[in-house]
Amino acid sequence: MTDKPVKELTENQAATEAADLRPQLIAWGRAYYDADAPSVEDDVYDRVYARLVALETAFPNIVTPESPTQHVGGTTRGDLPKVNHDIPMLSLGDVFSIDELKEFDARLRENVDEADRDFDYNCELKIDGLAINLHYENGKFVQGSTRGNGRIGEDITANLETLPSIPKVLTRPLTIDVRGECYMPKQAFLDLNERREAEGKSPFANPRNAAAGSLRQLDVAVTRDRKLATFMYNIADYDPLDTRTQSGLLDELAELGFSTNPTYQVAHDMDDVQAYIDTYTGKRSDLAYGIDGIVIKANPLPLQRELGATVKVPRWAIAYKFPPEEVQTVVRDIEWTVGRTGIVTPTAVMDPVPLAGSTVARASLHNPDYLEAKDIRIGDTVLLHKAGDIIPEISQFVADKRPADATAYPIPTHCPSCGAKLVHLDEEVALRCINPSCPAQLAEGMNHFASRNAMNIDGLGPKIVAQLFDRQLVSDVASLYELTLDQLLTLDKFGEKSAQNLLTAIDNSRNNSLERLLFGLGIRHVGAKAARSIAEHFGDLDHLMAADADEIVAIDTIGQIIADSVVTYFSTDEVQHLIARLETVGVNLTYTSGAVVTAPDSEFAGQRIVLTGKLTELSRPEATAWLEQHGAKVTGSVSKKTDLVIAGEAAGSKLTKAQDLGITVWNEAQLQAAMTENNG
Repeated sequence: MTDKPVKELTENQAATEAADLRPQLIAWGRAYYDADAPSVEDDVYDRVYARLVALETAFPNIVTPESPTQHVGGTTRGDLPKVNHDIPMLSLGDVFSIDELKEFDARLRENVDEADRDFDYNCELKIDGLAINLHYENGKFVQGSTRGNGRIGEDITANLETLPSIPKVLTRPLTIDVRGECYMPKQAFLDLNERREAEGKSPFANPRNAAAGSLRQLDVAVTRDRKLATFMYNIADYDPLDTRTQSGLLDELAELGFSTNPTYQVAHDMDDVQAYIDTYTGKRSDLAYGIDGIVIKANPLPLQRELGATVKVPRWAIAYKFPPEEVQTVVRDIEWTVGRTGIVTPTAVMDPVPLAGSTVARASLHNPDYLEAKDIRIGDTVLLHKAGDIIPEISQFVADKRPADATAYPIPTHCPSCGAKLVHLDEEVALRCINPSCPAQLAEGMNHFASRNAMNIDGLGPKIVAQLFDRQLVSDVASLYELTLDQLLTLDKFGEKSAQNLLTAIDNSRNNSLERLLFGLGIRHVGAKAARSIAEHFGDLDHLMAADADEIVAIDTIGQIIADSVVTYFSTDEVQHLIARLETVGVNLTYTSGAVVTAPDSEFAGQRIVLTGKLTELSRPEATAWLEQHGAKVTGSVSKKTDLVIAGEAAGSKLTKAQDLGITVWNEAQLQAAMTENNG
């Protein structure tokens, strides 16, 4: 991205710059929306996105269909049922200054009839959470979903039903789609990360991604435990309501039983809007929930409908984004740590300072190039902010406070854990230790092996792994399966129950499907999705280890880099010895996930099935997965082609339609009986 003003660019220059920005924004968006793991702070994304908007606005001919300006952020997970949004769930446009906000106001008033230009705004806090849609039929909650890509979301009904702030029955029998934000309160976020760290698990990056990950769980018990909350602020169509203003809509939603944020305020002009922004800029850190800005909406609902929307954002609303908070502190040391793949990462150790609601004493410096570009030195006074209001990050050093004797920090040449020489691979910016026996890498590799998306060994966290290595009870992941109760009882704070629980978790992991093992082994470039594709294709590890790169790259979605990496990994004597040991200790080496019943008498084979209403014993995802594994196609709508409807409590229009069409209807007990019979 250049600093040259857009108005000074030619169309060709603008097109070239936009083509460079789009892939980066798409990658950042996927990390944020789909993986719930942001790779850059909001401020960086917003700045680059605003530049792309400016380029495409000035030169409309350069807009492409795949541009992130043409789509609502996010996709949908493959393991969650899909929900169509008849009225799209849109994003909001952003502004970053009062001047830009005034430009929005002037533009909006110019686009309405002169007689309608004297309208008010409604100012609302921009909650840092996940957008949700709640569908009610005759006053009963029947379905909840994520925004997804705006037109297709994910069905998270079972998870949303665990939230006490979502009414199951409204005070009036309305059929409406209510929209709002699901968020994790600050204290709940701090408590959750404290528990995760105590269990040896990685903390979440920020409350927004913690909330998103919690709502997209397949296990509703996890969601129930996360103490999520909601603020509802809109409906897809205001006609069923009595009010005709945004402020009145919030009042009416509260009367219907929804949790709404009472901090909204009607603003008669831009001075009122600025006063509201100033007020909550000051109160921001005192709120019980995270906000990242202020949303300003045209208050009359008919005017909102008249102004409409672009493909991505409503024309009648805008989000004023807060700038990140910054404080000064002093760097006292720079520590280097070794990760699972051998990457050595520098971290600044600083004087503790309060920042955005917490005390900060450490900030990652990412890699040697980043450290050298920032030119951070021991003794420097630095400007510190929280990326996304959560992750501590150094903006720059304060030049006039640099000590006279401060010198550039020397980049290490040898591993701080094992002493091996550090190298750059494939022109990477990362510095790596490539010693396969490096203790730090082995420990980090075992942490990854035990993680939720890999072998999912509950209770085996970094602190326990560190003890196992320190006491020489393990040497690699295969040795985990040789641990004894007596050995575990020697660990700090381990009693017989906790030791037995860990042994049980380790033993249970032997039966995991092959894709979990492949991901857990930490093969370079092989993520969870690639591991599943490879495992499904080859069926077992013997066939995979005998394959060449051409056979692997023939799999859809697997590229040459991944194929070469897999072949290289399994070609080493050390890895072949490890696999042989894993087989000896009884770890499953075959693909078992997704297997379907192929018996010709399977009653669900080829059937189109619809689930509706609340299931009390099963979660919706569990029932869907089981039916699909037994040959059924689970769909979201009832039609003449539907073979069976399974209706839980409070089933609404789908049940009625099934009855009208004469389609067979089961209750949950009938489904459970069939599951027992087919599993038998």
